[in-house]
Amino acid sequence: MIIGHERLTGIVTRMIQGAGSDRAEAEAVAANLVQANLMGHDSHGVGLAPRYMKHARAGTMNLGVRPSVITDNGVYLLLDGNMGYGQTVCREATEMAITRAKEKGAAIVGLRRTHHMGRIGAWGEMCAEAGLISIHYVNTTGHRPYVAPYGGFESRYSTNPYCTAIPATDKTPMIVLDMATSRVAQGKVRVAYYAGKKTPADALVGPDGLPTDDPKVIFEEPYGAMLSFGQHKGYGLAMICEILAAGLTGGGTAREELMDQNTICNNMLMIVIDPKGFGADIPFRSEIDQLVEHVSSSKTAVGFDKVRFPGDPEREAMAERTAKGIWIDDNTWGEMRQAGLEIGMTEADFAA
Repeated sequence: MIIGHERLTGIVTRMIQGAGSDRAEAEAVAANLVQANLMGHDSHGVGLAPRYMKHARAGTMNLGVRPSVITDNGVYLLLDGNMGYGQTVCREATEMAITRAKEKGAAIVGLRRTHHMGRIGAWGEMCAEAGLISIHYVNTTGHRPYVAPYGGFESRYSTNPYCTAIPATDKTPMIVLDMATSRVAQGKVRVAYYAGKKTPADALVGPDGLPTDDPKVIFEEPYGAMLSFGQHKGYGLAMICEILAAGLTGGGTAREELMDQNTICNNMLMIVIDPKGFGADIPFRSEIDQLVEHVSSSKTAVGFDKVRFPGDPEREAMAERTAKGIWIDDNTWGEMRQAGLEIGMTEADFAA
């Protein structure tokens, strides 16, 4: 079905409230999830709401909590998310990082033990909107691993996102590279599974170790695994995410004892930089504009209408989906409906 973003936000807000959150927390979670859908990232959108509700009701995440300061040392700030909603904990942590970077020129912020942080680009965009550069490394524990290491075919870790956000200039919108280190995000495999579609041919491996385009190997036994993007390159970056996001912060790398806990636990290392730190005589903004103009002048390849920069697809999706509505597949809508009915919502709330 296709649904407008305002109605969808209201539905998800009621769902999250029904799982125990107060109104402000529920609105923050709903806004973040719907924004992901609007930007074309259904993998990080409202389809996650039933899973969040399950964790909230099971007590494998904590409602209404704020990050705790573990270490405060100059540009260094280590925070514990206390397994609260990533949508609220990450916002507060990012606000602290922005303040620290503006005061000291840079901030190196570790945020550990936080429930699912959602689309990491949202936190990079906050920094870019404040005129700052940010770099984010993230790992995940709390549930069974999905991704196989390069050279293996059994899953050992998760999709470990990496993000860099660069502020806009007067001519160029902010540049935001936000990506999983797997070939596709786990949520995109879920979307394909629910929609009865195939995945890219180089994204998954079956339980026999052979490539497959059938997403059911991630959700039905016997399980297969997801593969890294760029073979050894994505795998290498995933390991860097494990070491920096979890090893350096003390949040816990992808060890077997931290899996299968009926939750999603993210750890993140966030490096925030004030571009003014190297001095005013460096033409940073004009270099960005010249680079974008030069690269965009390339002749377009077959199947493409223009050269795009990181962040362009999201802006285009946002404009289209804000105007035309968000498509939700029947299986995802059914899961949301069932989760809503369990906490007292009615059939009318989910009627087309």
